[in-house]
Amino acid sequence: MHAFTPEGPLCFRSVWISDVHLGSMHCKAEHLLELLNRIECQRLYLVGDIIDVWAMSKRVHWPESHTKVLRKLIQISQGTTEVTYIPGNHDANFREFCGGKFENISVCESMIHETTQGKRLLVIHGDELDYAVRYSRLNRFVGDIAYEVLMSLNRYVNAIRALVGLRYWSLSKWVKVNVSQAEGAIRAYQRAAVLLARDRGLDGIICGHLHFPLVEQVDDITYCNDGDWVENCTALVEDYAGEFQLMSGWDLAPASIAQLYPKVA
Repeated sequence: MHAFTPEGPLCFRSVWISDVHLGSMHCKAEHLLELLNRIECQRLYLVGDIIDVWAMSKRVHWPESHTKVLRKLIQISQGTTEVTYIPGNHDANFREFCGGKFENISVCESMIHETTQGKRLLVIHGDELDYAVRYSRLNRFVGDIAYEVLMSLNRYVNAIRALVGLRYWSLSKWVKVNVSQAEGAIRAYQRAAVLLARDRGLDGIICGHLHFPLVEQVDDITYCNDGDWVENCTALVEDYAGEFQLMSGWDLAPASIAQLYPKVA
């Protein structure tokens, strides 16, 4: 576990960020901007749902902070950092540009990332794995509409909490942890991800989509989910020794996954 200083640059070999949902009122763009202004890395992966086209088709919410995030990403790509964008399901419109570039940002359907230790990990958004939970009770209970309701309720809950000086709390995350059907669907998704990596002869998989950050070794496969910037505000980082960990955008300190969620076996 790295010890990060309160100020100054945060240096990594690679960084993964997904599920930012720019254009949605639930996006925590300010927290992401704080991170982007401090990180220095060789590779930055944008692992889908960076812009929430779905949300903007219903209601456009685009404050200045969302523009600043996009400008910062372009600025990073114009430096020494190699930036790769893998569109997700909420920004699937951009998948038609796979194989091309926006500014200096490469657009790809998926990537194989190789660590300094020679391990090869598949990088995908993760909506490809939805088949694992498509018919679960989770989809009937916490589908897109129900999720939007939970997040809207969460705004009011946290407005009240802020008035009494309490920290941000996620209602959606509470549901994922405490509803047994949600826990079962998360396990099914993780199993599908591990099997996909194993079937392709890879050492691991890095994805987003689930809004459930986790770094876990499952037998011979490394499973990493970088989380999101709607509820958890987490990024996945790789140090120069090839080790992975999550870091929190709430306080720019390493995020102990035990504090975020109990372990999903």
